[in-house]
Order: sequence, then structure tokens, then C-alpha cells
Amino acid sequence: MGSLAAEAVGIMDPENPTKLETEAVHLSDGGSARNHLPNRVFVNRSLNLENIKCYGFDMDYTLAIYKSPEYEALGFELLRDRLVSIGYPHELLRYDYDPEFPTRGLVYDTMYGNLLKVDSHGNILVCTHGFSHLKGDDIHNYYPNLFIQRDDTERFYILNTLFNLSETYLYACLVDFFTSCTRYKNCTQGFQHGDLFMSFRSMFQDVRDAMDYVHDSGSLKDRTIKALEMYVVKDPRIPVLLSRVKEVAKVFLATNSDYSYTDAIMKYLLEVPASVKSGAPKRAWRSFFDLVVVDTRKPLFFGEGTVLRQVDTLTGKLRMGTYTGDLQHGTIYSGGSSDVVCDLLDVRGKEILYVGDHIFTDILKSKKRQGWRTFLVAPDLIKELQVWTDKRYLFEELKGLDVYLAEFYKHLDSGSHERPDISAIQTRMKMVTYLDQYVL
Repeated sequence: MGSLAAEAVGIMDPENPTKLETEAVHLSDGGSARNHLPNRVFVNRSLNLENIKCYGFDMDYTLAIYKSPEYEALGFELLRDRLVSIGYPHELLRYDYDPEFPTRGLVYDTMYGNLLKVDSHGNILVCTHGFSHLKGDDIHNYYPNLFIQRDDTERFYILNTLFNLSETYLYACLVDFFTSCTRYKNCTQGFQHGDLFMSFRSMFQDVRDAMDYVHDSGSLKDRTIKALEMYVVKDPRIPVLLSRVKEVAKVFLATNSDYSYTDAIMKYLLEVPASVKSGAPKRAWRSFFDLVVVDTRKPLFFGEGTVLRQVDTLTGKLRMGTYTGDLQHGTIYSGGSSDVVCDLLDVRGKEILYVGDHIFTDILKSKKRQGWRTFLVAPDLIKELQVWTDKRYLFEELKGLDVYLAEFYKHLDSGSHERPDISAIQTRMKMVTYLDQYVL
């Protein structure tokens, strides 16, 4: 299925960590052999596709898979350069993106400047300050209970998208630089330089502002369009997939990207040169969809939405007024809401299978507010499953040690006074558990 070979695993609902919130998850590598891991299908909930009347797709990191680490390196470069342009030290320019450090889902502590890897309950698994991995007492000094309140969004920021990878690495670079620079005095919540205090929170806000600038100014999109082959995976199976799906159901595209960028990316991915033998003309990318909506502003799109307007495809500008008519095939729409999509396509809730990459924006919101079936694209899970496979012997040893530990307590009850000596087992568990502790 091209870039949409499904791999299904559960996505935790933050409000109910025991509940699975998606039918399927895709692990994309841009096109490997049929029997390789990214092309195998796993399911966590049975879904009769005969009941699906409509398939919806996001674009970025869904139909358009960006090459890693090239794309993240580009994003990092633009962010870093933006900070330097607004007054940050030029020494930051010596930092280059390292794809081995960041991973999606880390949490940035805006009070102490730490990057945290936590489980679904908020228990801290890994803690770094800059590029220094903290241990034992160092972590306890910051977090006495080895626990954080994940719902404290004023303090903790979850870096949960693939676009956040470059941002994640930049936080580590900033902390590393200011910590090691002799011009700055290290403080608990930032750095002091004469009368200037640089807090981790203000640093966080500067990076977020830089991120908004890179996206809003169009600099990232411009660089991407100028070198599509360098940054975007061109999978020839995508047009085949969309053609087959459109034969049996309605298909729509709903993306936060603007029309100009969407047009450039879709032409690159879908407008394959016509075959010399067939003599057929090149197929326009819009013909693969029954409905195309840009500028959706998800997650707002799945709630009250915005004004639905038509796009003038010759100029890229929006036409005046709110569009209230029937669906016009070949027309590009801007804004709107998920309710509008349902009305235009004459489909409802569970008749739609929506494919996206953002756990919160694409998956949870579409399911909880609209009842849509969901399909999550998660290329980063390939590495997780590879680690599970490569380190399986360690997991098996931990399982065996756990069983062995249980045997010590098997015949003890509240009346037992002897404490079994489990120190050797605990030591071995720690050795096995933290063998690769320096990998986030």
C-alpha cells in the first residue's frame, strides 16, 4: 500500500491511559520489500472495511513522507539561524543536527530545562540536562518522586510531532552551550550573565517563537519545494493506492498546509509522467480526490472549524465569502470543519477512516469528536520494534528474573518474619535494565 502499509498498535488516550484509541498505525520507511517489518500489518481492533464509505488523508508525514534525517536537519538549521539572528550567541552555529539524540514524545521542563522521557502515568524513565544524562540523586534533586504532572501544561511541554524533532535537539543544544560557556553562571532555573538572566522558560518561548516564524514565514516550505528530491520520499505506490481506494469509496485530503505548498507536494507525488505505450495524458493530482481541503487549522477543524472558502487555483488566493453550495469536483477548499466535510461528501462518523500522523490533532480529536475510524502513521515505531527484536534476549532475561523473584515470595504471607535476600537479583535487573540507558 505504498507509504500507507498499515501497522497497528494502541494509542493511549491521555484521559484514559488504559483505552486504545485507534484501529491502525502505519510504520513508513518509504518503500521496503513486502516482507520487511514496515510492510506487515498488525491490528488491535477488527474493522470491516466494507462499512467504510470514505477515506481521508492528511498530507505532511502521511502521504508526504519527509526524508530523515535530512528534513529534521533542515528544520534545525532554520531554527538555530533564527535564534542567532535575534541575538543569541553566534557560537550556536557550530551545532549540527544529530538524529541519534531526539525522539518523538519527549517532555521539556520549562522550569529546569530538562528533557524527560516519561511513561503514560508521568513516571520519569530518562532525564537529560543538555546532553548530560542524569542519574539517581541528580534526578531526585529535580523530581523527588521521579514523577511529573503531565497535565501541567504551563510547565511541561510535550514534543509529540515529527516536526518537533529539530526543536527537541535545539533545546538540548541551548542548555549544553550555556552550561559549558564560562561567560554564563549556572542557576537552578536558567543562566546569569551580568545583569541579564536567561531563564529556561524564556529560552523555551524564544524557540517556540522561532518555530512559528519558520513555518509562518514559509522559509521551511520554500527550501523544501526547491529540493523536493532531497527532502520528500517519492513512492510510486501512492498513486496506485489512491486510485484503488477511489474505485470503492470516496477520498478526501485535509491538510493544515496552504494551497501553494500542497499543490507542489501533490504534483511531485502523484503526477507521474504518462506512459509512452498507453498514450494517456498525465493525470492531475486533484483527480485522485473527491474533496481537497487546505488550511484546515486542525485540531480546530474537528471542533467549531473556520469559514469555508474556495481557492482560486490560478492565483492561490481565497475567494470572497463563505461557500455554502454543493460539492464541486476539482475545486479546492480552504478552512471549514469536519462537519462540513461530512455534509459535502454525504458520509457520517464511523463510515470514515481517517489517516494521519499526529496522535492528538489527527487521531484523538477526529475519533472523540466525530467518531471517525483512525489510522496513525508512525514511522518512528520502526526503530522501537527493531530495538525490541535486537534486544529481545534482554527482555527475556528480565522476564526470567521477575519470575525468579516471585518464587522468593511465593510461600510468604503477612505472618512471615524472614526477609529473603534478593539483592543479587535486584542488581542483575538494574544491570540489564540500564545497559542501554544512554539511548533516549
